Amino acid sequence: MSHAVNVGTTDRSWSYSRPADHAYVILHIGYALLPIIAGLDKFFHRLTNWDMYLAPRAAQMVTQWTGRTAHDFMMIVGVVEIVAGLVVAVAPRFGGWLVTLWLWAIIANLLMMPPGEMQFYDIALRDFGLSLGAIALARLAADRARRPSIG
Repeated sequence: MSHAVNVGTTDRSWSYSRPADHAYVILHIGYALLPIIAGLDKFFHRLTNWDMYLAPRAAQMVTQWTGRTAHDFMMIVGVVEIVAGLVVAVAPRFGGWLVTLWLWAIIANLLMMPPGEMQFYDIALRDFGLSLGAIALARLAADRARRPSIG
């Protein structure tokens, strides 16, 4: 007796029983909450002193262009991160790409640190890995948008 194998199935329904669907939910929740938490902490400094992560050259540019201090700029960064998390929450297909670009900007800033001072290559590498997760979220959200809803 032979068994049929569904190789080219056209079933595109979304089911929370599939691993890819679980991955989407995990990434969606994580990339919505984590930027919001990091953004809020820019105001309270409970996790770390975020100001030390702004490259001196970037701090100088911020001060010259805006007249604001590096600390003021980091609070603006916090607001941007909160907004990015909210965008991910409501529109993960777009928000995933937004967070990716934001992480790449953070990486560029970290790579601007002058030699001999604090080096944050480990954090830059971690943020690159996080950016890959944000891309995965955007791609999974795009796939989910093409699937019919269940129920």
